[in-house]
Amino acid sequence: MTRYERWNALLELLARDGRLEVEQAARELGVSSATIRRDLDQLAQQQMLTRTRGGAVAHSVSYDLPLRYKTARRAPEKQRIGAAAAGLVAPGSIVGLNGGTTTTEVARAIGTRSDLHPSTGAPGVTIVTNALNIANELVVRPHVKIVVTGGVARPQSYELIGPLATGILNEVSLDLAIIGVDAIDAEQGATADHEGEAAINRLMASRARQVVVVADSSKLGRCAFARICQVDEIDVLITDTTAPEKLTERFVEAGVRVMRV
Repeated sequence: MTRYERWNALLELLARDGRLEVEQAARELGVSSATIRRDLDQLAQQQMLTRTRGGAVAHSVSYDLPLRYKTARRAPEKQRIGAAAAGLVAPGSIVGLNGGTTTTEVARAIGTRSDLHPSTGAPGVTIVTNALNIANELVVRPHVKIVVTGGVARPQSYELIGPLATGILNEVSLDLAIIGVDAIDAEQGATADHEGEAAINRLMASRARQVVVVADSSKLGRCAFARICQVDEIDVLITDTTAPEKLTERFVEAGVRVMRV
């Protein structure tokens, strides 16, 4: 288990229980108490928790786990999902990408597609995104034209939200919107934990001719706080092979094309 994987696990345990003892965490993660103490000290320095004698407690203010600590979660599944979604991008198309770990994998897969390099000098693909990290990764790719929305940056997801972001999205048309979500249910639709992110994601989806939702199996059958879009607004759902068939069948019945990769 890497340091970031341990940090991710510790923050999840803390979010679950509210407080954490060093010995308990060492047993659960299978590492030494000294390692856990160092990890807790480093997380406290970043103001992710409050150190106590013998452990740590969660901050009184709730938080989303920052994106950089989420990258280790289900990484192989997200990489496969990202590659499958990138495969749906046609040369010359205009694609919307919101923020998140799975859409970051989509962006990386698009960036390494050799068939998107045109011989005419025109962009091989245009990416419209409200995610700072995705723009940062793709701006160095000569075949990708990057359009970044304005807005207020969310440190948890690197997403730009608010009126400055909507102003740009209202002025563009997309061939494809590839949307990462916090949860998706066959009845409740696609949802996000933060209402500001949900609003931008909803607008991005509405500007596209085709909407693709990328979500690993842990997000299926769940509902988060704020709605992004209804199921009948989703054309394709890409998830991993561990997704229960009884869940994916419900999306198929609702008219969604499901890809399990």
